[in-house]
Amino acid sequence: MHEEGGAGVSPPSTVPGMSASPATADLRDIRALVTGGTSGLGRAMAQALVSAGAQTVVTSRDLGRAEQSARQLGGNAIGIAMDVRDHDSVHTGVEEIDDRVGRLDVLVNNAGVGMRTVNPRFLTEPQPFWAISPAGFRDVVETKLTGSFLVARAVVPRMLQAGGGRVVMISMNTETMTRRGFAPYGPSGAGVEALARVMAADLTGSAVTVNILLPGGATDTGMVPEDVSDEVRSRLLDPGIMGPPIVWLTSPQAAGVHDERIVATEFDDWLARRAR
Repeated sequence: MHEEGGAGVSPPSTVPGMSASPATADLRDIRALVTGGTSGLGRAMAQALVSAGAQTVVTSRDLGRAEQSARQLGGNAIGIAMDVRDHDSVHTGVEEIDDRVGRLDVLVNNAGVGMRTVNPRFLTEPQPFWAISPAGFRDVVETKLTGSFLVARAVVPRMLQAGGGRVVMISMNTETMTRRGFAPYGPSGAGVEALARVMAADLTGSAVTVNILLPGGATDTGMVPEDVSDEVRSRLLDPGIMGPPIVWLTSPQAAGVHDERIVATEFDDWLARRAR
């Protein structure tokens, strides 16, 4: 179950054209990186960006999986191997992206692993934090939190040098961060939000923006236990809910939007409030 779920800086002049609404976006001049873009929320966001014309790079620890996903996404999608937990792998991956597509306009820090990796029955049989193995804890935190740091650390200086860019940090509901039996998944999301706020503060006044995006509820991804009841599954959000807000955040309409926390289920209302 994936719940990964201020005013601004000067707009990144390097992120070009889009029409009036996210549904009719034209992002053909955009180059975006979606970490963990081969499944779940990452796949849904990558598909939305590709459909809008963006050249989109998706990553996986496994090169074959990344390349297969890119072929399925179509358009100008590219798949590369990247282990976001590993500094050398991130550095090599970003260098490859630079060689193949040029500088990035957008980074979507999405890669993560869920509670199933540490407790396959986390919904029906939650475990206390002391029952979680150190290795399991590290894998979740290093993928979600450390990975977000390492990739942003590699990409943002290039954006600053190029004159602009956008970073979107994928988070989760606040309730999930402190939910019983949700260590280490919840703490990893809380860490990502804190990191995003620090990044936004560090980048205020620059041409690189940082925003937080989350679904607003549990989504129907591979993080959901296979034995979940039909009733529970019927209430899960479609991962595609992340499409409109990620396309909007990539578009000129979001120029100067900085240090915001956007909930996908509330996106239309959020936009309407901004327009008042």
